[in-house]
Amino acid sequence: MATLLRDPQAGSFRERGRRTTLDEDANDRTLVSPFALKRPGGRSIYWLVFTLLSLSTIITLGPIYWMFSGALKSSSEIFQAPPTFWPQHPQWTNYSNAWNILDFPTHFTATLLLAVGAVLLQIIVSATAAYALSKLHVAGKGIIQFSFFCTLMVPPVVYLIPQFVNISDLPLIHISLFNSWLGVLLPEAANAFNILVLKSFFDGIPAELSEAAWLDGANALQFFMRVILPLSRPALAVITIFTVIASWKDFLWPLLVLSDDHLQPLIVSLYHQSGTNSNLPFMYLIAGLVLASIPPIVLFLVFQRQIIRGINLTGLKG
Repeated sequence: MATLLRDPQAGSFRERGRRTTLDEDANDRTLVSPFALKRPGGRSIYWLVFTLLSLSTIITLGPIYWMFSGALKSSSEIFQAPPTFWPQHPQWTNYSNAWNILDFPTHFTATLLLAVGAVLLQIIVSATAAYALSKLHVAGKGIIQFSFFCTLMVPPVVYLIPQFVNISDLPLIHISLFNSWLGVLLPEAANAFNILVLKSFFDGIPAELSEAAWLDGANALQFFMRVILPLSRPALAVITIFTVIASWKDFLWPLLVLSDDHLQPLIVSLYHQSGTNSNLPFMYLIAGLVLASIPPIVLFLVFQRQIIRGINLTGLKG
């Protein structure tokens, strides 16, 4: 008995040593190996890649900087040629004026509720579908999974007309979801990419856990709620973040479905404000775009490690 107790302890020490070694190796990994950096050609490659990445970063952040700086300019300064790199007289009141003129609290609440509803539907539909394909005995699982892969090859714009027809007159029950949040949420409840990612993660959960649950008398729903979901928090966190960002920036489908101004999300409302109200100063529109962009940017900055970790854990397997 003492030997059995010491072996796991020793194994844990060996496992810790292996993890420490792997962590040290991971910290030493770079784009160019230390041995290559000692050579003149390796240093040249390093600085060339560094310069290209720096230029790519500047080019990527350029429009974002122009948006944030343009929100502080006057209308005449925005269209000034040559443009100013920084506002000559920053007008911080543009943000408060845009908040009031564009009725930001109403549309921000609508956008937040749509994002929360999309997350709930995605977790319910995608997680249960992935669980059925991964752990349950479903006839034709290979064909279903292949069909999901095929839908990823079809551009989303192709679905617009069939989805709009279905929302206008739901089959069988003949109810119109036009101009309602359900009309926006239901077509996005099932996502093939999320289902395949979660299925790949569920496949990595040991089969011994399911066998132990069946022996203990647990049914499929209990095993899903008490075992699968708690173990799948990293994957569910990534799906949640991606769904929130996708719902936050969704424009075309809410534009087609929602005609009531009070139900429209931020992006759709800003589009209508810029098109219907010709007296709206351009600086207020840019300030509204900045305010609409802050939540997803903050969400990504706060959870960027969870996103990268979740992508590593949920990589699709061949």
